[in-house]
Amino acid sequence: MKFIKSSLRNIRRSPYQAFAAVLIMMLTFLTISFFTFLLSGSARVINFFESKPQVTAFFKNETKQNDINALESQVKNTGKVSSVRFVSKQEALKIYREQNKDDPLLLDLVTADILPASLEISTFKISYLSGISETLKGSPVVSEVIFQKDIVSTLVSWTAAVRKIGIGLIIVLSLVSTFIMITIIGIRISQRKEDIEIMRLIGASDWYIRWPFLFEGMFYAVIGAAIGWTITSLVLWYSTPFLSSFLRGIPILPVSPIFLLEVLLAELIFAIILGFLSSFLAVLRYLR
Repeated sequence: MKFIKSSLRNIRRSPYQAFAAVLIMMLTFLTISFFTFLLSGSARVINFFESKPQVTAFFKNETKQNDINALESQVKNTGKVSSVRFVSKQEALKIYREQNKDDPLLLDLVTADILPASLEISTFKISYLSGISETLKGSPVVSEVIFQKDIVSTLVSWTAAVRKIGIGLIIVLSLVSTFIMITIIGIRISQRKEDIEIMRLIGASDWYIRWPFLFEGMFYAVIGAAIGWTITSLVLWYSTPFLSSFLRGIPILPVSPIFLLEVLLAELIFAIILGFLSSFLAVLRYLR
């Protein structure tokens, strides 16, 4: 198409302006990619902890099975519990031996009689933890209650803060990108004023004149988005072994290739919209 050839010819004529436009778009989409991967990973970490037993109630040694069953039923009837698992003394010993299999001395010191039976409970929402914990603490057969509210609550708060920072940065960079793109496309229009006047004299329509500039803006945005996504994906790929060892036991890596492609597709769509709007604003302002 003629307007595509015209746009590419304009880009070749002023490579420094093209580089500046692609650079600012790359920084914008580099930030978008980074925070998208970061928030996705945080959400998966939160889901991992939420899927684990969030409240553990340890029973006194003399507790009878009927009392345990009654407490289990009481907790289930609250409607706030997603799962309840009873861990007997023998199961507790098995878990202990698995965790300390490399230390024979610790294995010899502990028997099933020493370890308490317990209930491992997961709730539908983090906000339910305190209520369930108080219910368990109020039972005369429970010796101790442990719950990881602080861990999950801290993760949720941290994720919310990161999301706000990310959205703020993305908005600022998008506005800066738009301003720079308007300026660059405006310069392009000024450089081609004589050609534009000639095209108008021979009967060219307004949209025929506009399309090369609109395509140029979309081209910069798409190239910048692709480079930003590529850099972030390569960094994530190279750092996966280190992150996997750091997050040992939390299965969030490696990132699915399908998810990476979904992020790329979403960014390319946003890039086309951002590039088009920036160029369109420039055309409305400078091409009269």
